[in-house]
Amino acid sequence: MPITPKNIRQRAVQSMFDHLASMCEGLVAVDRDVRIAWMDDKYKALLGVDYDVTGRIVEEVIPNSLMRQVVTTGKPILLDIMDFGSRSFVVIRLPLLDEEGSVTGGIGLVLFDRAEYLKPLFFKFSKLQEELTRTRRELAGERQAKYTFTQFLGTSEAVRQVKTLARRAAQMDSTVLLMGETGTGKELLAHAIHAASARSRKPMVSINVAAVPEALLEAEFFGVAPGAYTGADPRGRDGKFHLANGGTLFLDEIGDMPLVMQTKLLRALQEKEIEPLGSNKVVRVDVRIIAATSRDLATLVRANLFRADLFYRINVVPILLPPLRERIEDIDVLAENFLDCLRLKTGEGPRELDRSALAMLKTHDWPGNVRELHNILERACTLSEVSVLTAGDFAPILPGCTLPRATEPLPVLRLATAVSQAERAAITAALAQADGNKSAAAKLLEISRASLYERMAALGLTSDGTDTGPKATKNSAP
Repeated sequence: MPITPKNIRQRAVQSMFDHLASMCEGLVAVDRDVRIAWMDDKYKALLGVDYDVTGRIVEEVIPNSLMRQVVTTGKPILLDIMDFGSRSFVVIRLPLLDEEGSVTGGIGLVLFDRAEYLKPLFFKFSKLQEELTRTRRELAGERQAKYTFTQFLGTSEAVRQVKTLARRAAQMDSTVLLMGETGTGKELLAHAIHAASARSRKPMVSINVAAVPEALLEAEFFGVAPGAYTGADPRGRDGKFHLANGGTLFLDEIGDMPLVMQTKLLRALQEKEIEPLGSNKVVRVDVRIIAATSRDLATLVRANLFRADLFYRINVVPILLPPLRERIEDIDVLAENFLDCLRLKTGEGPRELDRSALAMLKTHDWPGNVRELHNILERACTLSEVSVLTAGDFAPILPGCTLPRATEPLPVLRLATAVSQAERAAITAALAQADGNKSAAAKLLEISRASLYERMAALGLTSDGTDTGPKATKNSAP
């Protein structure tokens, strides 16, 4: 027989099929009606079948078979896991075509009789997928919001009002000014506003103005052109405005910005354009500003330490964050959340606060606000191994807080003694008020004059009320 491309193809197909048949754990072929045309002995043994299956619908013998899908669509299922009872098979399903390309049936091959054989392959694939996902998350996370409104915890009315106003601000594109003491959560709220805004898929860039030296602020904001000065990066450097283009720029502690830089910032906000250091090229930017400060900007304006025009430019949507001492009722939920976070961070067992600990925390002034509360709880967990923290665990680490002194119990008196003391005090007071007049004193006590004399004698009181000690009478108590 002469060698032709058709012959070579037929031999290659036959050779490949023979190799697969010898390597696999079972073979089955079905016709156009998805009836079993042939099944080898290995597959029958695998299924526990001891009868002739020829002509049977494939699902009657293999309930989870997808051969019908292959025959109907003409598309192969190259690698799949098929369940059979309590076992799992790794299978391949291929359509059978005639010379005209029409589907005439299908063939199924069991590669492995246990899915565990694919674990090394799945493990490698999952590791690669995890690394890819982690890398993408890290790249995206560097310039994305880290917090949402659900992480701004509190049930007080003050917190509810702040979150309501912040959510409304997130729906707009106006500049937001967050004001509040250090540690009140200004940065968290800024991230939450960005995450809930239309710019959430764009970068969220932060810069702490107070942490950058004055000489470097302009470069940090607007970037540096290539070769702008000796030692500058020859490739240039993008500034925070450029990095935040299309997204949000968070200016933390804007009240510490030098006056010269305030002028340049104001121009960038008004004109929406920047000029990198050492460059003559103007770059258009689209940035939403969220500023934050722990200082009173209005007072700084009056003291000529902050530009009035910049203040009015950023003070479009002002939000005042309350200090922790003004929302003491939120300490419960804040402490519970922080303790859960610490448990996940350290891997230790759960921690709780008893009533005495919560009572002590609520008496503290919290000058460092929520940040200080977190640090105090972390310190207490570090210094103590108990699962339930008490006031005694916080007294040494909370400045100005001491454990309440235990009050000594009052002595228990005999009932007769307590009654005698009360009678003596009442009669003495009545006589003093009546200037020694027995009749008037008896009226004040609402007893008869004879009863008054009798009780005075029993209690050892003289006619002027002087105490001489009790005297034994027939009516006196022993």
